[in-house]
Amino acid sequence: MTKPCIICVAITGSLPTKQNNPAVPITVEEQIESTQEAFEAGATIAHCHVRNDDQTPSSDPEKFARLVEGLRKHCPGLIIQLSTGGRSGAGQARGGMLPLRPDMASLSVGSNNFPTRVYENPPDLVDWLAAEMLKYDVKPEIEAFDLSHIVQATRMAADGRLKSPLYVQFVMGVKNAMPADREIFDIYIKTLQRLAPDAEWCGAGIGPNQIVLNEWSIAAGGHTRTGMEDNVRLDRDTLAPSNAALVRRAAELCEKYERPVATWQQARDILGLQQRA
Repeated sequence: MTKPCIICVAITGSLPTKQNNPAVPITVEEQIESTQEAFEAGATIAHCHVRNDDQTPSSDPEKFARLVEGLRKHCPGLIIQLSTGGRSGAGQARGGMLPLRPDMASLSVGSNNFPTRVYENPPDLVDWLAAEMLKYDVKPEIEAFDLSHIVQATRMAADGRLKSPLYVQFVMGVKNAMPADREIFDIYIKTLQRLAPDAEWCGAGIGPNQIVLNEWSIAAGGHTRTGMEDNVRLDRDTLAPSNAALVRRAAELCEKYERPVATWQQARDILGLQQRA
């Protein structure tokens, strides 16, 4: 298989703290440094959250603006993907950074259970976020926590609420949501290929499932996500020293399955994004 594999690095997220792993980047400056190292290791998408000084999650557009500015300066060509997730804000505050016109933004098109709460994505908010992404020419990454989310994304593309071709990420291993199950993973792929044959897809696993989804995705011809948002360890006994270390681990799997790691130019071409350096 010769198709390049896009590696996405989710650098920080909303939950991991320095108490979990001292290498988790919290400040904007730490995030820029960590992302640059991951970019040099082969990541071509950076999935980004921002934090307050006390490490709690934030949706502050000013923090996102400083992060975007730094990443564009130090990681030329990197695909910048900002999170509109629900842990860092409520309602339309979740999309307050979209006027920054990042290359991409995450979009969850349905609700599901998380470890201790319901991750709420009501239809009116989903439609508003999707409309804002169309307005500012931001490509959504559809975060599919459930099979119904894949179906809903293809419906939204069919009626024009989302622009085709879709980019869908299968998220597996969240407690109380979809487990990392190989047969379900295969159903996800078959369903997406049936409903949106021109779509690209990515696999993301949480905690110890990260390396499992990395391997499944790379072997099956998809793209993959790694990084400290989802997993702060190399194994049960070893903390990951950096986001770059997790990227290098995914890149080694690409070599195992004879898949070239996508350059930023190739990643932009695969996703239909403007070439920028």
